[in-house]
Amino acid sequence: MVRLIAAVCITLGLAACQSETSAPDISIASQNANDTRVAKTLFGAMPTGSAQRPEAVGGYARGCQAGAAQLPETGPTWQAMRLSRNRNWAQPETVDFVQDLSRFAATQPGWEGLYVGDMSQPRGGPMLTGHRSHQTGLDADIWMLPPKRLDLTVAERENISSISMRRSSGAFTNDQWTPQHEAILRAAASDPRVARIFVFPGAKVAMCNSATGDRSWLSKIRPWWGHHYHFHVRLNCPAGDAGCTDQAPPPPGDGCAEAQGWVDRILNPPPPDPNAPPPKPRAELTMANLPGQCLGVLNAD
Repeated sequence: MVRLIAAVCITLGLAACQSETSAPDISIASQNANDTRVAKTLFGAMPTGSAQRPEAVGGYARGCQAGAAQLPETGPTWQAMRLSRNRNWAQPETVDFVQDLSRFAATQPGWEGLYVGDMSQPRGGPMLTGHRSHQTGLDADIWMLPPKRLDLTVAERENISSISMRRSSGAFTNDQWTPQHEAILRAAASDPRVARIFVFPGAKVAMCNSATGDRSWLSKIRPWWGHHYHFHVRLNCPAGDAGCTDQAPPPPGDGCAEAQGWVDRILNPPPPDPNAPPPKPRAELTMANLPGQCLGVLNAD
């Protein structure tokens, strides 16, 4: 999938491919400058958060988290899914946001709350499988499946799947898309803690076409590949986290023309560039690639 995305980005020349996903430059401290250990192996093995002050460290795709909080597996308006992954950890601000959004979701017809997918590992960092981001405790995946019940067993949470909202390869929404999905996404994007939300292009265009009144929230809704079984919420760096690196803010405007451009290219893809170089395999992040504070997070009690 990574190779496919890279190839499409090269073919289409999408500036967004860089602006939405690239990791910002991070100041690397000296204590881990020569540490060649693969970071995902180390962080993926940590069972609990660190006994430190909560702090997001580094960038979303190159960092870690200290003092993480664990989203309770079940709450009055949410359930954490895929518990075997142990990815229901995040910064306290993210946990609070998810709980707040779930309470709003529970006010929507047909929704008992939210099914919450991957957040972060107990100490953040690169994951053993899946996401490139979700490293600082400031990202959360919210399932598109409206919860009908919030008493799923552990086994059910491993086996149940979300539902896709897309048709025509993501150019349009399908008949599973509802006004309630839009209302929940609008509530999330209107929260000042949120930096941006990733969702498939057809959903962004659908919201652009239906939104009335204040449209400023649409700027945080960003089209991206996949993201039709869930939407991905990314929070801003919490105040006071000096070692946390924010992503550049979304461009001015509602972003609807850009989203329509994604849809147009899905429906009528340009011919591939025969001179485009093949995408390079992504190297594994080592401890030396992460901020120096991450070594302390890894070694803390």
